[in-house]
Amino acid sequence: MSTNRRDARERALGLLYEAEARGVAPDEVLADLPVVPDPYAVELVEGVAARLTDIDSLISTYAKGWKLERMPAIDRAILRLATFELLDRPDVPTGVAISEAVAMASSYSTEESGRFVNGLVSRISREVRPVGEDGAPRRG
Repeated sequence: MSTNRRDARERALGLLYEAEARGVAPDEVLADLPVVPDPYAVELVEGVAARLTDIDSLISTYAKGWKLERMPAIDRAILRLATFELLDRPDVPTGVAISEAVAMASSYSTEESGRFVNGLVSRISREVRPVGEDGAPRRG
């Protein structure tokens, strides 16, 4: 089954959220599925799980006035997905990682989450991708 990346991100978001809600590792949730999801969804879930310490450290560093554990669980999952893509998926443009995270936050979380996610992922992107896709230094 082939899906587009937006669908794969949404599937990965659901799996990460489920893992946290159940208090199990994301790869355990993947192993329990009767049908393996799209390969990109699997890569996102496994990537977030493998880099969770680094990802959470970045989120905590740039979340001004917010502790990671006080964020809504769905926001944490969205932020982790976006941060993983920024760190380990150079084929995903920075703007796409940010806009996809904002779209998911706007759809699945609170009214304020879109703005919160936008600001936080933008700050993280300036740290982990200091040059733009054109190779020029990023401004701002």
